[in-house]
Amino acid sequence: MKKNVGRADSITRLILAAVFAVLYFTGTVTGPWGIVLLVLAVIMVFTAFTGFCLLYVPFGIKTCPLKKEEQ
Repeated sequence: MKKNVGRADSITRLILAAVFAVLYFTGTVTGPWGIVLLVLAVIMVFTAFTGFCLLYVPFGIKTCPLKKEEQ
């Protein structure tokens, strides 16, 4: 797996995951939508720490900086 998630993207994902978790655990969003937000938060944390987003692959998106040999 080549990294395709950059630093700014990772930070954004972690912030959004924290917001989603707070919304769920404070009871602001409940029911099925709360579960969806919690699952999204877990996925965002995972992709932020691994540096790889599977959804970026089919679209060829890379938010990480290119190395010299890739330019």
